[in-house]
Amino acid sequence: MPRPQTIQIFLPAGDARGMRVAEITTRIVRVIEVPRSQLPEFIKTPEALQVGVYFLLGELSEAGLPRVYIGQSGSIGNRLVQHNQNKDFWNRALVVISLTNSMTQTHALFLEWFAIQQATQAGRYALENGNAGARPHTPAPLESDCHEIHETAATLLATLGQPIFEPLTNALTIRGEKELFYCKGSGADGVGEYTTEGFVVLKGSRGRVDNVASIQGTSNQRFRDQLVTEGIMAAHDGMLAFTRDHLFASPSMAAMALMGRSANGWLEWKSPKGQTLDEVKRQSVTAVD
Repeated sequence: MPRPQTIQIFLPAGDARGMRVAEITTRIVRVIEVPRSQLPEFIKTPEALQVGVYFLLGELSEAGLPRVYIGQSGSIGNRLVQHNQNKDFWNRALVVISLTNSMTQTHALFLEWFAIQQATQAGRYALENGNAGARPHTPAPLESDCHEIHETAATLLATLGQPIFEPLTNALTIRGEKELFYCKGSGADGVGEYTTEGFVVLKGSRGRVDNVASIQGTSNQRFRDQLVTEGIMAAHDGMLAFTRDHLFASPSMAAMALMGRSANGWLEWKSPKGQTLDEVKRQSVTAVD
């Protein structure tokens, strides 16, 4: 259950676009955001010598997902120096450490594994990790610590603009229901949710395999092809099925992905009562007198 929290963000150089340090005032977890260009400054700090977990973030995948690499190290600074030499995609690193320098290698190994699992489940980012690895042996008391550390880190990462572990879909309504919209026609049978970030097509939604002639050779066809390449959509019973929930920037892109043609998502997505998304979400908003 979300609860009010006080978060402190410190700008070591006074630059809001530079290095940032985030903490929840009652916790011992700290997240440091390090622009790649400021890595030389970071590795001079005491925090660079600590055990920790890190997230490398950078350019978007072809399907529009932010890319992330999740790792851990007994010396965060040295590991980031290695990645600076051999990984091209990233431009920012977010480092999770303990304020009391109490995080051990055992903590870090479990946190890395758990973060990969949770990021995969959330489906917001394209993971650059080759595999999820095996669950490391972790004594129960340390595992309990790790879950608390992860919860705090997830909140701080989201506050810094990287909601790696946040669910794509909306919370349940007061009645315990979901507000769903449906896209049917042109060989599509999709279900989705309109959220604060765009439109989420839910796992199991199905779309047509072929593209109509008007989008062949266009960016829309390349976008659909990339959804298949990245495993977001997969062939199933003569259709393309969504293998997981996926966030689109707009209802129209979501409808196009299902229908294989240009579409006005505000009209294609409809409530169970047959009202368009436009009627439910745009026409219901009126000016204040």
